[in-house]
Parts: sequence; C-alpha cells; structure tokens
Amino acid sequence: MKTVILATAFAAIFGGALSSSGNSEEVKLPKEVTPKLRAACESDVRRLCVDQDPTVAEVKSCVARKFLQLGVRCQFELASAGFRN
Repeated sequence: MKTVILATAFAAIFGGALSSSGNSEEVKLPKEVTPKLRAACESDVRRLCVDQDPTVAEVKSCVARKFLQLGVRCQFELASAGFRN
C-alpha cells in the first residue's frame, strides 16, 4: 500500500499519471520519475512524509515543506526533474 501511495505522490509532484493493474508491484511511475530520481528520494520521502495512509496532497505538501530536509541527492534530482518548491 505504501508503495502505491509513494508512487502516486511522485506522480502528483510531477503532474504525471499512474497506470496500475491493481497490483501494487506493477505500479507504473510517470516518465518524470526516473529510476535515478526514485533511488535518490524514496527513502527520504518515506522517512519524512509517508505515515499512516497519507493522501497524495499531504505527501506532495510535505515534500515541498521539507524540501531542505531531503538529502542533497534527492534535492538535486527533484530540481533536475522540474520540481519547483
């Protein structure tokens, strides 16, 4: 479930769309969420922004609010992907 929430949050951050066949293991991230971006940010976003079933809006808002608490690599990848805080 948290994988789907995180993927959905990344999609919301970048304005992308998700497609899923209902299996959380088959979540398709938008093209803006590259494997490099996911690798750089997933642990930070989980640590700072994903708790008990947050909404996409809550995760997106959290990432924006806590941008400076994210790792430098994550900040760089987010900025490179077009995320504007």
